[in-house]
Parts: sequence; C-alpha cells; structure tokens
Amino acid sequence: MGLRLLACLFHLPTAVIYGSLSLFVSILHNVFLLYYVDTFVSVYKIDKLSFWIGETVFLIWNSLNDPLFGWLSDRVFLSTQQPGAEISSPEVVLKRLRALSHNGPLFAISFLAFWVAWAHPGLQFLLCLCMYDSFLTMVDLHHNALLADLAVSAKDRTSLNFYCSFFSAIGSLSVFMSYAVWNKEDFFSFRIFCIVLAFFSIVGFTLSTQLLRQRFETDGKAKWDQASTLKELYIEKLSVPQEKRITLAEYLQQLSRHRNFLWFVCMNLIQVFHCHFNSNFFPLFLEHLLSDQISVSTGSFLLGVSYIAPHLNNLYFLSLCRRWGVYAVVRGLFFLKLALSVVMLLAGPDQVYLLCIFIASNRVFTEGTCKLLNLVVTDLVDEDLVLNRRKQAASALLFGMVALVTKPGQTFAPLIGTWLLCVYTGYDIFQRNPLSNVVSAQPKLESDAVLEPTLRQGCFYLLVFVPITCALLQLLTWSQFSLHGKRLQMVKAQRQGRAPEIKMI
Repeated sequence: MGLRLLACLFHLPTAVIYGSLSLFVSILHNVFLLYYVDTFVSVYKIDKLSFWIGETVFLIWNSLNDPLFGWLSDRVFLSTQQPGAEISSPEVVLKRLRALSHNGPLFAISFLAFWVAWAHPGLQFLLCLCMYDSFLTMVDLHHNALLADLAVSAKDRTSLNFYCSFFSAIGSLSVFMSYAVWNKEDFFSFRIFCIVLAFFSIVGFTLSTQLLRQRFETDGKAKWDQASTLKELYIEKLSVPQEKRITLAEYLQQLSRHRNFLWFVCMNLIQVFHCHFNSNFFPLFLEHLLSDQISVSTGSFLLGVSYIAPHLNNLYFLSLCRRWGVYAVVRGLFFLKLALSVVMLLAGPDQVYLLCIFIASNRVFTEGTCKLLNLVVTDLVDEDLVLNRRKQAASALLFGMVALVTKPGQTFAPLIGTWLLCVYTGYDIFQRNPLSNVVSAQPKLESDAVLEPTLRQGCFYLLVFVPITCALLQLLTWSQFSLHGKRLQMVKAQRQGRAPEIKMI
C-alpha cells in the first residue's frame, strides 16, 4: 500500500508538485498574519516601545533581505555568456530545490517559535519576526524563481501558477480551522494545532522537493553527462582569462536601463500599496459603513470571502491569461477597478448591498491582480536574460529587486490611509476615544451625533477615491510597459533558442 502510494506520488505532474509547495507555506503564513500581533500583545503582554522597535527593525530587514538573498543566490549567473560556460537549467532547478528542501522545514520551525514564550517578550518578538521572515523570504524567492526556471512558454507558466492558486486556496482553510482552537486564556489547544500544521508543512516540503529532485535528476541524466563534459572543458580552460564577474553596482546600472522593469515596479508599488490598504482598512470600513446595517455573521462572511476568493478567482483569471495574455488581463482588471469605483461613488454610501459587493470585490480583484504579477516578473526575467546575454536567468535576484522597490508600499498604506482619514474627518485611530476629539468646538453631548456621519462619509470617500486614484496611475504606467505581444514572443523565442532543455515541464 505504501509503495503504491509512493508510485502514485512519483507520477504526479510537475506542475501539481510545484503548486503544492504553496499549500505548505499558506497554511502557516495565514495563521501567522492573523494571530502573531494578538499573541504578543494580549498573551505575552509586550510593551508598546518593544513592539514598535521590533516592527521598525522588521520593516528594514523585510525590505533588504529579498535583494540580499537573491544576490547571494544568483550572482554567479550575472556574467556575460561565453562558449562552454553556460550553466545547464537542470542544475539551476536542482540548486533551487535543494534550497527549498533546507529552508522549507526551517521556515516551519521558525513559525513554532512564536507560540511558546522562551525569552523576554520584546526580544522574542524581534528575533521571531526576523528569523521567520528570513526563511519565508528564502522559500518565496526560490519558489517564485522556479516559475521562471521550470518553463518559458506562457501556457506552461500559467499552468504552474494555476496550481499555486489552487493549493493556496486550500491552505487558507487553516484560518477557519484556527477559530475553533484560538483562546487567549488557554493557549494549549492552539499550540497543538500549530505543531500539527508545522509538522504537515515539514513533511510536505521534504516530500515535494525530493520528488522534484528525483524527477530532474532522472529526466536530465543525459543532459548531465553533456553538462559534465562542458564543465571539464571549461575547467581545462581556467588558464584563459575569464570574463569579469558583474558587481552589484553594475547590475543595478543594468536594471536602471531596463525600461520595462522600471515601469513595472512603479505599477507594482501602487498595487502593493492598494492591496495592503484594503487589508488594513477592511475592518474599519465594515465597522463605520456597514456595522449598523448588516449582521455579525454577514460581516464574518465578507471577511472570510476576502481570504479565500482571491485564490479561487485567480483560477479564472489564469484561464483568461491563456487566451488573452497577462498584459491584457491586468489592464482589464485596472479598468474594472476604475469602473466599479466610479459606480460606487455615484451610488453613494446608502446603497447597502452594493456597498457590500464593492468592499468584497475591491479586495478580491486587487488581491487577484497581485497574484498574476508573478507571471509578469518571469517575463522580465526572460527579457533581462536576453538583453544582458547572461549565462543563466537570475530569476531569484530579479524577484528580490522587485520586492525591494515595491515592499515600501506595505508601509505607505497604513500611513497614508490614516493621514487622509485624520485630515478629512479629524479621526485618529490611535486615540482611546478618537470620536470625542474630532470636532472640539461642538458640545460634548452632541459631538458623537455630529461626528459619526462625518466619519462615515470620510470612510466612504477613502473607500472609493483610493482605488480610483490607484487605477488611473496604474493605467498610465501600464500603458508604457511594452513586454507583450510580438516583443514578448521574440524574447521567449530567443530564450528558448538558447536553453531548449528548460522545456522539461
């Protein structure tokens, strides 16, 4: 029975095994996002200063570790290609799988470090955040890089992304399961639940990476012999002057000349900002726009839909990508975001059902767009390879550089959102009783009655004008992006011509 199960697993499609890695990340990361702040604030009683110090250090480290790890992983690929010096694609894929097989289980172990008090709350908070984010970054970088390394054609990459979305949707169920065991007063059941999740993730990472490594070692055996011969010839030529390896400064200079990369990160910075703006202010919008007009269960349903629907919706978007291309689908989503926001603005805040649909769809479509953009980054990896005549695509490094430029959007979202809300209404979310100070000129007994409509109107304008502004800016920047249509076909043809063994998928 066990041997038969292993045989079935070995014959699973590569895209399915690759996509399953998203499951082993999402089951842990969704629980982490939902509970880590509440755990340290309510259970471990961390003080405010230690909390903000930890978050500040984490913000800096979170922005820097993507390009740092990407550079350490892919700097060997940056020198210009020369005869006999090319690194074979199976070797690159196996290198990334080895990294995943090590960092995946370590990521799961770092997840467990949050749920047991083992140091002073401030010190544990800082160490846990940085350690967890380091391993998560390594897993994400190599997993995303494999999207560019396993396949070149848009059809194959869309298939890989399809299974990632499918398994991520399954992984989101861990959030609903966690509600049954979450209890601040009795943490034992929740800790057992987290141990089970981490054990499942460790086994999944180990098994999936082992299956993929065996597949590429088996399928690429003939190519390995050829690659070994090339390496021997290359080693024999070590006495010949070698090309100068590209430095970080030279690589950054190359990126500064990569026009499509620059336009993409401008657009993606806005997209990251909008995604996190929706996440940060989703509860606020529910409270001040809908709380007195919908039931608690309806609010919980909207919150649950906002977690799972983006993954399921992405499955449909990917089918559209196969037919029309990623560029056209993303542009269509920007137009849809603009149209829905304008309709909601014209309808006003009193249309309850339309408001429910808009709040949910705004988050779902925005998150769905974010999940499609990895496909665009893989196209940029191809163009970077062709433009700079690299030995091998530096896919992890390019993903890291995209993260470096766009992650500040995570910080800008709450800062700009709270500032706009405070400027328009005087509402300060950091005060204990913010409504009492919004309009100090009003009598105390009348202030709440006067201010609540003002706050509600301010939330509504924030809800509709932020996506309108984001959509207009994104349509402007996206119109300058030229890596689609014939140019994209030409780039892919050149990469496939240089590296036909990539098409093992």
